[in-house]
Amino acid sequence: PYYVDLDQDLYLQASLHSSDLNLVLFVDTCLASPNPGDFKGLTYELIREGCIKDDTYTTLNSSNKSEVAQFSFKAFSFIHHYPSVYLQCELLVCRKGDHSSRCYQGCASRSKRDVGS
Repeated sequence: PYYVDLDQDLYLQASLHSSDLNLVLFVDTCLASPNPGDFKGLTYELIREGCIKDDTYTTLNSSNKSEVAQFSFKAFSFIHHYPSVYLQCELLVCRKGDHSSRCYQGCASRSKRDVGS
């Protein structure tokens, strides 16, 4: 466990360990939950499909290292004062320079479908 105060800045880093230097790492989705095994029920979205959902979430520069993803956000608690908050993040690995890959598309906001007649 990592103990923090409310509104304290938290810094996270994910690293890709591969001998292939032509890979990039992209933070797609990060959710918080008061329950370590349940990320479907009560959750809080920090980032979803590359779209930032929490206004304290910040993508950090990782010294131009594409195999490292760094971000920060302010610590928070869930209503009803759950004693812990757990994070689950989904990261994508793509080919460096493949601008058609999901890693280079950024926020993937889906357009609403027309129900029509």
